[in-house]
Amino acid sequence: MPAKCAVRYLPAAERDLLSIHDWIATDSPSRALAFVEELDRRIGQLKTYPYLGRIPRYPNLQKFGYRVLVIEAYLVFYIVRGRIVKIHRVIHGSRYLEDIV
Repeated sequence: MPAKCAVRYLPAAERDLLSIHDWIATDSPSRALAFVEELDRRIGQLKTYPYLGRIPRYPNLQKFGYRVLVIEAYLVFYIVRGRIVKIHRVIHGSRYLEDIV
């Protein structure tokens, strides 16, 4: 079994999760909580498999070392540094990405 990494959410990623929750909660508060918990659970897989996500196609994101994990319609942008996985953003895939990350 691979050694575990620590997963840390940066403040922007925490705000993203709150925004996702609030957006979904306008229709269904219980679904919003369940969905954000599922996002967190799936992101938690990076503790064991930090390179689970792919390298993004945008050169600007590649040069900073980002990886992206796709969870339904959301993209989780993160960087692996040693045994730490830093979650930078969790955004909907339909958004223009280069100005966000």
